[in-house]
Amino acid sequence: MTRIDTKFAQLAKDGKKAFVAYMMAGDPNMDRSLELMLGMPDAGVDIIELGLPFTDPMADGPTIQLAGQRALDAGMTLEKTLELVRAFRKTDQETPIVLMGYYNPIYSRGVDKFLADANEAGIDGLIIVDLPPEEDSELCVPAQAAGLNFIRLATPTTDEKRLPKVLQNTSGFVYYVSITGITGAAAAAASDVAPEVARIKSATDLPVIVGFGIRTPENSRDIASVADGCVVGSAIVSEMASGKPVPEVLEFVRSLADGAHSA
Repeated sequence: MTRIDTKFAQLAKDGKKAFVAYMMAGDPNMDRSLELMLGMPDAGVDIIELGLPFTDPMADGPTIQLAGQRALDAGMTLEKTLELVRAFRKTDQETPIVLMGYYNPIYSRGVDKFLADANEAGIDGLIIVDLPPEEDSELCVPAQAAGLNFIRLATPTTDEKRLPKVLQNTSGFVYYVSITGITGAAAAAASDVAPEVARIKSATDLPVIVGFGIRTPENSRDIASVADGCVVGSAIVSEMASGKPVPEVLEFVRSLADGAHSA
């Protein structure tokens, strides 16, 4: 079992929903992002989704695009992202970390080397948004053989014909994208999400976590109430971009986590 599997087993035992928090590695710099990352578990974060900065983030809206650009401008790389994870693991061996990004930096590093380095650093799962199931042999299958979960996105346009293909090699959890479009584009509605989550859960035993369009503790609670948990990304990245001290950002994160945990 990975840390992700263990976390969901514990949450199920406790009767709690999962709160997943997204942050961009290296935004606005290494020190500030490490401070945020280190504070997330105490703020109630169950799983950290760590963005890997990339120059052409096709699925991301302006908020996360700008965060990635700030990180790149500050010199963030894939290697430094792994260093960030290593620094986190010096004091936390339990909180799962999912690396979310695009295939190009991994391909450039070499899949075998990347997987070995990711394992050594302490990464537990991958979300690589530009690798469809048809390309599972590129990274998904090797990643799972190396002991990492490979988490797939399902969307409102993933129909009954496509869903089995999406689920076939997915592990850890299914990430349901609650809206069509890019991150930060619109608000998610529990009434729209509930039937889609039920449809996915009828086809898999994996937890279904909902992301995109969740910005407030109330959103977090409402979405988590119809799924196994929720992900918040752009709202947290915006708080960091505002220049607030990290402890203030973490208080906002705590309010979101409390919302999800109260569902």
